[in-house]
Amino acid sequence: MEILIDNLSPLWYIQYIGIIYPFYIGFMQWKEWGKMGIEKSYFELENILKSMYDEVEGYEFYKELFPDCENEGEINNDYSKPNAIYLYEDDKDKGTKRRLRRRIMLKDTWESDYIDFIEGNNLTLCSGLTYRRKANKLQNAQRMNALVFDLDGVGGNEMKNLLLRFGQEAERIRTLPQPTFLVLSGAGLHIYYVFEEPIDLYPNIKLQLKALKYDLTFRMWEYKATSTKKEIQYQSINQSFRMVGSINGKYGNVVKAYKTGEKVTLEYLNKYVKKENQVDVNRPFRPSKMTRAEAREKYPEWYERVVVNKSKQLKKWDICSKTGYALYNWWLRKIGEVRGGHRYYYMMCLAIYACKCDVPKKKLKEDIYDVYSELSKIQHDNVLTEDDITSALEAYDKEYYNFTIADIEKVTDIRIERNKRNYRKQKTHLRLARAIKEILKEEGKMKKEGRPTKEQEVIDYIRANPDSRKCDVIRGTGFDKKTVYKYYDMAKEMIKNSQKDG
Repeated sequence: MEILIDNLSPLWYIQYIGIIYPFYIGFMQWKEWGKMGIEKSYFELENILKSMYDEVEGYEFYKELFPDCENEGEINNDYSKPNAIYLYEDDKDKGTKRRLRRRIMLKDTWESDYIDFIEGNNLTLCSGLTYRRKANKLQNAQRMNALVFDLDGVGGNEMKNLLLRFGQEAERIRTLPQPTFLVLSGAGLHIYYVFEEPIDLYPNIKLQLKALKYDLTFRMWEYKATSTKKEIQYQSINQSFRMVGSINGKYGNVVKAYKTGEKVTLEYLNKYVKKENQVDVNRPFRPSKMTRAEAREKYPEWYERVVVNKSKQLKKWDICSKTGYALYNWWLRKIGEVRGGHRYYYMMCLAIYACKCDVPKKKLKEDIYDVYSELSKIQHDNVLTEDDITSALEAYDKEYYNFTIADIEKVTDIRIERNKRNYRKQKTHLRLARAIKEILKEEGKMKKEGRPTKEQEVIDYIRANPDSRKCDVIRGTGFDKKTVYKYYDMAKEMIKNSQKDG
């Protein structure tokens, strides 16, 4: 039924207001109480921290965090001194669509820049990374100077629990590494782990650091113990945070930092996370220490192609004109095997397969959004975001050509079956199989005329591939499961006995 507001009686308005107004008042009171709760928590935390640790001013804080920024006017084409980049609110932009300005942190102008752009500003943001070029995008990130966490819902009791857990033995449940700084954000707590030496952010390292950060986030965020917030908030390694010395404009609180520990190493942080989430700077792109002579002997095909013929063309997995992206499409079909904690890595490997198989990036982007939609349906504590798509697409790069099957299995937890040839090339492998057949013919164990029996073919395959499993034999011979299972055990026993007799 359609109701015309204009035809309603004044009595109805009075009744309406009588119903709605109490709710409005309640909402405003709830909002005010929420603000008062934040204020109370802030002062509780401030009192605890200043009674135990020394406060660090914002100017000194960022000098310690980013000691290797460039000087003004310095031209750095080799990016030997990547710079911190911060965002700040400028009064000039009030009334316009522009919200924040971006500025490079320069070593020799930092003191005056800090006073002009940071101190007392209602909104300034900075991550723990340094960047090449002028945009603070993850793809431009070159080094991680600090790993930073944002923990919401921290009051006095939660802070006391955190302090009890910091710096305890890693083997104990829920213990945490000792942070370098604790920062009052004005509404929560920022936890800074500053590295002794900045971590170079090669593409593979970005992925590993993300896994480490997620693991530590889960470890430190415990409902009713370290946070009043039930839902864990996982953040990118590129996340920006309110800067020390600025003001949280929403609540009017000054962002303050306290020195709580020393700088850390990756080895130290690794102790507190699961083995699969530890960072190994040599994985999976370990620089080769092999000499040219050793490479010639071990990889003659590569040596001939790259060193002798000086070919710069990277070897592809499959070519569009021949196979129609067969391998890439095969990986797309593997989506049904993905488990929650490996969704991101599946997308990353999709980009690797696309690059290796000459799949156009446009097609990859279309496919990866479809994949993202499917993977988002998998329940997991870590929320999959579109930022993960952006990060995964970085793997569409020649840097990932050396990503092996073993590497893909490791990061995705998806088993990839091999065609077992005991590390022999296919041509050599086939020659050996034929030679075995000829010997068997000479010994009278195989008919010289006609096609060998299925039994004999199973025996021949296992003899040529001693480590092969039933599934390998099925794939190698093309026989059905029933046939292979019928002859497999007998063939293994026969080969074993013949080796003893020999």
